[in-house]
Amino acid sequence: MLNSVIVVDDEASIRAAVEQWLSLSGFNVQLFERAEECLAQLPAHFPGVILSDVRMPGMSGLQLLDRLQQADPDLPVILLTGHGDVPMAVEAMRNGAYDFLEKPFTPQHLMGSLRRALEKRQLVLENRRLHEQADLKAQLENTLLGMSQGLQQLRRQVLELASLPVNVLIRGETGSGKERVARCLHDFGPRADKPFVALNCAAIPETLFEAELFGHESGAFTGAQGKRIGKLEYANGGTVFLDEIESMPLAQQAKLLRVIQEQKLERLGANQSIAVDLRIIAATKPDLLEEARAGRFREDLAYRLNVAELRLAPLRERREDIPLLFDHFARTAAERLGRHAPAVTGGRLAQLLAHEWPGNVRELANAAERHALGLDSPNLESLPGGQSLGEQMEAFEAQCLRAALRQHKGEIKGVMEALQLPRRTLNEKMQRHGLVREDFLDNE
Repeated sequence: MLNSVIVVDDEASIRAAVEQWLSLSGFNVQLFERAEECLAQLPAHFPGVILSDVRMPGMSGLQLLDRLQQADPDLPVILLTGHGDVPMAVEAMRNGAYDFLEKPFTPQHLMGSLRRALEKRQLVLENRRLHEQADLKAQLENTLLGMSQGLQQLRRQVLELASLPVNVLIRGETGSGKERVARCLHDFGPRADKPFVALNCAAIPETLFEAELFGHESGAFTGAQGKRIGKLEYANGGTVFLDEIESMPLAQQAKLLRVIQEQKLERLGANQSIAVDLRIIAATKPDLLEEARAGRFREDLAYRLNVAELRLAPLRERREDIPLLFDHFARTAAERLGRHAPAVTGGRLAQLLAHEWPGNVRELANAAERHALGLDSPNLESLPGGQSLGEQMEAFEAQCLRAALRQHKGEIKGVMEALQLPRRTLNEKMQRHGLVREDFLDNE
């Protein structure tokens, strides 16, 4: 339960007595002599209660109440009043104060009022947290598109890991969306207002790698004109995304390991260490531990990077997401080009579901853009896909069920009528494809 209380009173004896009572009862107490000091140091979303005298030099308790109401109308404020201030305190309660206590008051009276106020504050903050989680979930669903079980699990993992101060390793094939997932880990976490710096380790020449990551001082090497801030230092407070981390030269791996361990770096040609606060998100296609066993990657760095691991399934393993992704990419491309995307025929959908998509989401986005231009790829149509007819029919059936559930917002009767299926058959098919009606309900 929340137990934080801020006491604002210009009388030292009152502050001392209240602090003693509350501390003995297990409350976390912070004292201020003036209201201005309280406002200056009050954290956002303060998880507790303000206990304030009414009459104080400078800003009064009523003025403090007004300022607090503007910042957070749900923050409980209990006023301490003299006998003549009771009518004023009653009016203050009409204007948002939680309660008032007339001096002198007993510890029991104070504790009762505080505990009720803290219970209210706890409910308010929990309600806010749930709303924020729902908002974040909706935003993430619009960023990482897909209704397959794998995508739903990935979104849950991203939301959970985004708020945790741990390094993350993302495994996935080329074009599977590793950078987008890394960006979500940054954007949905506490570092969102700090830099997000992405580097492709395979694209940096080995001779420039150290200067690119760590920066350099003037004259550190031939051609080093002036001081240069490296990518790691520039990202201080934020996130560094290292794509194709397996391509990083071994010498730079040792230096990156030191940065992770010590949270310090040195520019090339410098003797002074610079403190940095970084979250590292790395991406790789091969298994880093296998690379380490082959002598191509440092094992200690692999463990440091892989505190948590996310695996992105290739598109061929989540074919039920293909129609949704294709439609999204086609509409986005069409809007950008100022035209309407052609409708996707049943035959075309079957081709999309049958294709193996070696380039994953990136290849699908390219195909969707060509579709928006009316330039569907003949190569895609002629590919056999590698799936049996039964597998293709299963994928198509799952997509039809999902589309109907989404259209009718999880309302089973509407889905039965749209697909002309009896209830038992629909239930069996939903169970076989791992579909749950609650995932499609209109939460609004």
